[in-house]
Amino acid sequence: MRTQRFLICCFLALASLSAQAFERPFPPIAKRGTMSTADYPTITFDGKARRLSAGAWIRNENNTIDMPVSLRGREFTVNYTENNQGEIDRVWILSPQEASAVPPNERQIEQAFGQPR
Repeated sequence: MRTQRFLICCFLALASLSAQAFERPFPPIAKRGTMSTADYPTITFDGKARRLSAGAWIRNENNTIDMPVSLRGREFTVNYTENNQGEIDRVWILSPQEASAVPPNERQIEQAFGQPR
């Protein structure tokens, strides 16, 4: 019985390590910016007022969805995408490690030319 408990604990510990190492897949067209919330559906990106699309979502560092109202009064480093009308449709709030990485839209340039910008 103890062996079985020990093996289950080891398995759960290993499973949690792989979950912590999860790297979120950002689309290659995602841009990097600084976001702060204003009155919904207006949101500020890099000091400019922008509009969220009707089906927009904001994911936090844990990859769960946050409501724009709950983010009011704070500033975040984010990756985001735009729809065809220029409205913001997807937002990912970045962890400090993700924010220090190369933005997705610059990775393509880096891979094409072989050097960072």
